[in-house]
Amino acid sequence: MDRVFEPGEINGMVVENRFVRSATWEGMAAEDGACTPRLTNLMGELAHGGVGLIISGHAYVSKEGQASPWQLGIYSDELVPGLKEMTRTVHEGGGKIIAQLAHAGYYARKALTGTTPLAPSIKGPGRTPRKELSTEDIQHLVQAFADAARRAKESGFDGVQIHSAHGYLLSQFLSPMFNKRQDRYGGRIENRARIHLEILRAIREQVGQEYPVLIKMNSQDFVDGSLTLEDAIHAGMMLEEAGIDAIELSGGLLTSPPNRGPSRAGIKTEENEAYFQEGALAFREKVHVPLILVGGIRSLETAERILTQGIADYISMSRPFIREPDLIRRWKAGDRRKAACLSDNRCFAPAMAGQGIYCVTERESKTK
Repeated sequence: MDRVFEPGEINGMVVENRFVRSATWEGMAAEDGACTPRLTNLMGELAHGGVGLIISGHAYVSKEGQASPWQLGIYSDELVPGLKEMTRTVHEGGGKIIAQLAHAGYYARKALTGTTPLAPSIKGPGRTPRKELSTEDIQHLVQAFADAARRAKESGFDGVQIHSAHGYLLSQFLSPMFNKRQDRYGGRIENRARIHLEILRAIREQVGQEYPVLIKMNSQDFVDGSLTLEDAIHAGMMLEEAGIDAIELSGGLLTSPPNRGPSRAGIKTEENEAYFQEGALAFREKVHVPLILVGGIRSLETAERILTQGIADYISMSRPFIREPDLIRRWKAGDRRKAACLSDNRCFAPAMAGQGIYCVTERESKTK
């Protein structure tokens, strides 16, 4: 049997296979961030489609941390009933699901939140207004992540994932391009990663040691003056020592050039796939918790190679499941053709228009 179809375990959470649905923004939540039947049904489709572990769309832990309209929220106990329906549906489909906990930081939208975006520093890229987090603000933020983790556990999620990738707030703390602080949260990587350790500790106090807590982080930012691979590995080692259960490795920023960002276009050959694998190999030498690799994986052969060569322990994809939520079931049934996803990124346009994310190319082909 292919290794990709072997079960895995992360801090007691057993998953059916090594495939992970990486978090995205679906644009299907209610205006207040509540889970909707449409979003619940999407997660159910992924479970029935054979995905071993589903990571929810990035859920904002406090109101001022909202990045996009119709984004899933986990900032209030009032949102728990809808989240419970989501997890129940996934579990009935035989899947596992964890909640991604997020704060947009500088990239939060004032038009949605009504407040000036928070950031590690006033100085940094861009010219739009921002408010530098005070030490007291940071402690409130740490508690917001911890409270969100408690809600996730109460809602039936099988674990949580801290979002520290792609230039959102925790990613901004790791980056010397964004983080110009002169206090204990700035300067050396040990300081820039401090808030992550505080959040992890606070989450553990809420959910206990036996509940899976993961993190998604960049292997590097691919921007001059920002997070380097060396510093990312150092942060990963600190997180491992502090008790993180697994690390999903990504890369790039929301503002990176198209060929250096998280969701790259034009993945046409196996050589174009797994574009963060070199970072994973470097991580593997120093970090020993399970690694989850995302970034342009489109073929079963590439997924299998990543596992057999020990580059990562789990295979994470997002855009392929937008077009084919049943991709894993297809592969397991013997149809080994690569994912139908063209990596054209057209799927994000309908979400921006309030229609929810879907594969535009597939829908156009059905109407011809």
